[in-house]
Amino acid sequence: MPKQRAERNRTITLTDKETSFYVSKCLTLQECRKQSALDKIIFADTFEVIPLLPHGVVDLLVVDPPYNLNKAFGNSTFKKMDESLYLEFTENWIISVKPLLKPNASIYVCCDWRSSLLIGAVLQKHFTVQNRITWQREKGRGASYNWKNSMEDIWFATVSAKKFTFNVDDVKMRRKVIAPYKVNGKPKDWHETKNGNFRDTFPSNFWDDISIPYWSMPENTDHPTQKPEKLMAKLILASSNKGDVVFDPFVGSGTSGIASIIENRRFIGAELSPEYHALAKERMEAAITGDIRYREDIPVIEPDLKMAVAKLPDEFLSARSMVNH
Repeated sequence: MPKQRAERNRTITLTDKETSFYVSKCLTLQECRKQSALDKIIFADTFEVIPLLPHGVVDLLVVDPPYNLNKAFGNSTFKKMDESLYLEFTENWIISVKPLLKPNASIYVCCDWRSSLLIGAVLQKHFTVQNRITWQREKGRGASYNWKNSMEDIWFATVSAKKFTFNVDDVKMRRKVIAPYKVNGKPKDWHETKNGNFRDTFPSNFWDDISIPYWSMPENTDHPTQKPEKLMAKLILASSNKGDVVFDPFVGSGTSGIASIIENRRFIGAELSPEYHALAKERMEAAITGDIRYREDIPVIEPDLKMAVAKLPDEFLSARSMVNH
């Protein structure tokens, strides 16, 4: 029986018939042996897919592996491993994908704080670690005896220590200028526009401007660890160019593929779950046809002192009056 959802719930769902339809359109492991996997998701275990892919073709590797947690993914469950086994699992997929990477390729790996300690150590053995991004994803389960876990790490590594793509201008942050500074009457390091004064600042490794998808957002799916399209697009814009090949060995609901299509990159992915493979296929086809559903970019309201939201509550005014008298 389908899950009952609120009227305003915009989560993307597929019927059993739709799931079967999209799975039937997937590239199977057998077909992958005979034809190009570019711009396709292969319906198979990633460890079976990777040996079939050509070497030296991937410009950007984007990986959102299973975190070392007990987590249900549709009809299957990832069981938490002993740390030594998770290290072995991580080492195995890293060693497998290395031959696919170009000499100037970049790598991003998403992880929670526990798996980050293990993944970062393995990455350092095989690549040059350039940075660690901390993403404040906002949503997290409260804890009575610990800090709420609302952060994730994204490791940034490269094959070469010096030669790699980083398009900093494509990911600069636009900030409002509070105290505009001018030289000879002209803006210095900021832009004067009819919509206000702004400065394009260099991006930091702390991201607090991207929330995870919520049920009210049109990009949301039932995948438990779905990443935002904006987050994937930011990684892809920074570390690849138009026409470059992006590879995701754990596709999930397909966000990396959607961002690749929108930003005019080529894409290869692997996904074993029929449910998530179908969701990814449906979303990527919508991106190709221009029917992709975006979350609204709602502007931030800056209240003035006359707006109700900026006024002191009546009980505060009463208390202040009593103190003053």
